[in-house]
Amino acid sequence: MTLQQLKYVIEVANQGSINEAAKRLFISQPSLSNAIRDLEEEMQIVIFERSNKGISLSNEGVEFLSYARQVVEQAELLESRYLNAKPSPQHFSVSTQHYAFAVNAFVSLVREYGQDEYEFALRETKTYEIIEDVKSLRSEIGILYRNEFNGKVINKLLKEANLQFNSLFTAKPHIFISVRNPLAKQSIVTIEQLQDYPYLSFDQGEYNSFHFSEEILSTVTRRKSIRVHDRATLFNLLIGLNGYTISTGVLSADLNGNEIIPVPLDIEESINVGWISHRNISLSRLGIAYVEALKQAIS
Repeated sequence: MTLQQLKYVIEVANQGSINEAAKRLFISQPSLSNAIRDLEEEMQIVIFERSNKGISLSNEGVEFLSYARQVVEQAELLESRYLNAKPSPQHFSVSTQHYAFAVNAFVSLVREYGQDEYEFALRETKTYEIIEDVKSLRSEIGILYRNEFNGKVINKLLKEANLQFNSLFTAKPHIFISVRNPLAKQSIVTIEQLQDYPYLSFDQGEYNSFHFSEEILSTVTRRKSIRVHDRATLFNLLIGLNGYTISTGVLSADLNGNEIIPVPLDIEESINVGWISHRNISLSRLGIAYVEALKQAIS
């Protein structure tokens, strides 16, 4: 086993593709594949599972990758300390539902820990993919919510993936609407008052289950409904169509301006937002810093 082989494994896991990793490593795809197969044979484990759809980390591979990252990080610290080597670019990634506070925390992390070179990733994505990203270590941290409705399904998936949920805060449901919406001046809004307005939600793609919805009350029938793929489009429709979406009530004026406001929703529900990570793998230095930045962003 060589340090170079460990770096190869890390890059393939980061890219999710042998071909993409080979391009970034400036070696041929066959050479990279052979190096990883040699490592697997030496370690007598399967690190990557191959299929027609591509490659993915095996359960053994997830554990191996966590050790590989620690070894490579320690080796780079030694080189930097004793050989005056240039520090390698830092790597960190997070997958999240569409929360402004997650972006604010990411900005804080980059400002404080970004060196001259770094490669960070912020994925605002679908609920199922958040769990898959953290399970495969494509992301170190995932951010999503649980409530009474989706809790059993989410907990089952987390348990099967050996992931843990760490609560950040519990919020009462709010609607996000334009400041020019007729409901904007109300202190609280009922479900009945929303019937004439378009309901906006984030599309969950192939896994469009009620339990994976990013918004609570996903089973309620609505006369007007629009699914979107990104936060900017959703906010544009909130303004342009007087639509609404349901969320935590936590907004960022720095990111979203002052055109969107939260209004409490009159319903006996709660939203528990938290971050997920591997149960048996310690957070990296950047992971710990990001969790602290999350807490600051929501405080």
